[in-house]
Amino acid sequence: MKRAMILGSILVLIAVASVVTVGAQSKTLASTMNIYVFPTKGQPADQQSQDEAGCYSWAAENTGNDPFELAKKSESDKQQAQQAQEQAKNVGKGAGASSAVKGAAAGALIGEIASDDPGKGAAYGAAAGVIRGRRKGRAAQQSAMQQADQQAAAAQQATAQDLDNFKKAFSVCLEAKDYMVKF
Repeated sequence: MKRAMILGSILVLIAVASVVTVGAQSKTLASTMNIYVFPTKGQPADQQSQDEAGCYSWAAENTGNDPFELAKKSESDKQQAQQAQEQAKNVGKGAGASSAVKGAAAGALIGEIASDDPGKGAAYGAAAGVIRGRRKGRAAQQSAMQQADQQAAAAQQATAQDLDNFKKAFSVCLEAKDYMVKF
């Protein structure tokens, strides 16, 4: 009885050591996607690799998503979001100057009518126009940046949802082949 337990313990240690050695040499397809797969029927590593490859193809076909393509799409979305932020920073630039011109014109007209001094009226109107233009420019810039952030978040959420759907399909397939799967 003791011999059987010792022999069984040794076999378990050898199996664990071989799994650790295999794991150190290469990553499984599932592990590259942060999916943990355990063979509940003692399937060998080569069988698990074949099953993972088959389930990967099945999940990609049925969801229309490939996780590696989704990773590329995510990087592209991040770059587009950065470009949108840079463009949003330029929104509203020059609004103070154009408003100053409009304000000066209106101030000159009012100054001429009110006090026969269009120069003084133009100066007041230009100052008011600059202030108004800068406020409008800042508001437009904030709005553009907020819109860029919302679009980036929506794209990121859609990609995450697509990846989650793939992982669910991949997991279902592997579970049908007698593996325990967690992600």
